[in-house]
Amino acid sequence: MEKVVDVNLYGYFLCAREAAKVMVQQKSGVIIQINSKSGKKGSFRNSAYAASKFGGIGLTQSIALDLAPYGVRVNAICPGNLLDSPLWRDSLYEQYARKWGLTVEQVRRKYEDQVPLGRGCTYDDVTNLLVFLASDEASYITGEAYSVTGGQL
Repeated sequence: MEKVVDVNLYGYFLCAREAAKVMVQQKSGVIIQINSKSGKKGSFRNSAYAASKFGGIGLTQSIALDLAPYGVRVNAICPGNLLDSPLWRDSLYEQYARKWGLTVEQVRRKYEDQVPLGRGCTYDDVTNLLVFLASDEASYITGEAYSVTGGQL
């Protein structure tokens, strides 16, 4: 648990703290944390990960309050399962297939079936929101955690 919290929560804190030093001086900036849907809903047999991600959202909200007077906005993006990512392709599909006695294709379908839009999250889904949040068009948005889950949350 300690390593997961160190990376996902403390690591985010350290990065945000250092970025904030520059942004406070320049009186502007945007910090965007890539969180997870597990930061908004518990994760079965993955409590350390979920706890670290829940903490990340709380940290995002708190940092947003601290930095708002300096014109710095802070938000989080909470993606769903990136089913085409190396983590899934190189590890998780095979692990779950063995564990559940399914084919890799059946595992993928199982996860896609949990999503109202019927597919996994893509990097483009995440970066489209990230580009918006980083832009001046989002100048009144801070302290938020956005789900990019195809309706799963």
